[in-house]
Amino acid sequence: MGLHLHILGCHSATPKTNAAPSAQILEMDGHMFLIDCGEGTQVALRRNKIKFARIKQIFISHLHGDHYFGLFGLIATFNLLGRTEPLDIFGPKGLKDIVLMSLKLGESWTKFPLRFHELSQSQSVLIYEDQTVSVRTLPLDHRVYTNGFLFEQKPRLRPLNAQAAHELKVPSAYFNKAKQGGWVQDELGNPIDFKAITFDPPPSISYAYCSDTAYYPPLADMIQGVTLLYHESTFLSQHEELCGPTKHSTARQAAEIALKAQAKFLLLGHYSGRYKSLEDFKIEASAVFPQVTLARENTAFSLAHGGVSELTEI
Repeated sequence: MGLHLHILGCHSATPKTNAAPSAQILEMDGHMFLIDCGEGTQVALRRNKIKFARIKQIFISHLHGDHYFGLFGLIATFNLLGRTEPLDIFGPKGLKDIVLMSLKLGESWTKFPLRFHELSQSQSVLIYEDQTVSVRTLPLDHRVYTNGFLFEQKPRLRPLNAQAAHELKVPSAYFNKAKQGGWVQDELGNPIDFKAITFDPPPSISYAYCSDTAYYPPLADMIQGVTLLYHESTFLSQHEELCGPTKHSTARQAAEIALKAQAKFLLLGHYSGRYKSLEDFKIEASAVFPQVTLARENTAFSLAHGGVSELTEI
């Protein structure tokens, strides 16, 4: 399976009618991950016809309001909709206290379990894993404790070459072992290389979500070879002097990280509201890294296979 990324919001700080703060839905191998939850997220979910019940995990990058103020309303709506399934929330230490205090003061405890996974590590750590997908934190350089997140598909099974298996007289009992990359035998007990009866699997897809951060070269090592990189680009280079005090990046700096990481595609976002045209962000980044796309509200992007497909808007 591929990757589908829904942009619910991609602007910085103050929400506007045409500029919602950070929130994304990542669909990967049957999962539907919510990444950040700025104001208006649940309205954007409805606008994009995304089923609330499919969201099982929420990842919050940091405790600035434009990245989590929508979480309170979303939890309340889950409750009103009669949710009973647990909800796993991954975010900085302190997020649990903030949410539970809101529920306590409003006497509105949920009827479903809220499972908080609070983060405080300064290094990249594995925070979620199942049979098909893993998620690691990406420590970033911002004014408060902040993580990006790296979502990675696990290696696929090798597709069976049925004709080759038949010609080499490999019993069907060995097919699953060959798909998993194990040596097998023919009917006479002779060893057969699994590569002789299987095809190479499609490349795995990975997605790195990196917002908010100053220009941070160590990030490139943590996401080396990533398929799709979302990197904040709050400013254009003409306002680079603002990056220091605010701990944000320019479009050019985002492109430099993509180049150092040998990413296949770069998606820009978290734009400052001071700019009239988003195309200037793409022009600036494209001078450094060619495969640049602009995130925009209520758009979705698709990747069919890592390394071979194009990033297409759907």
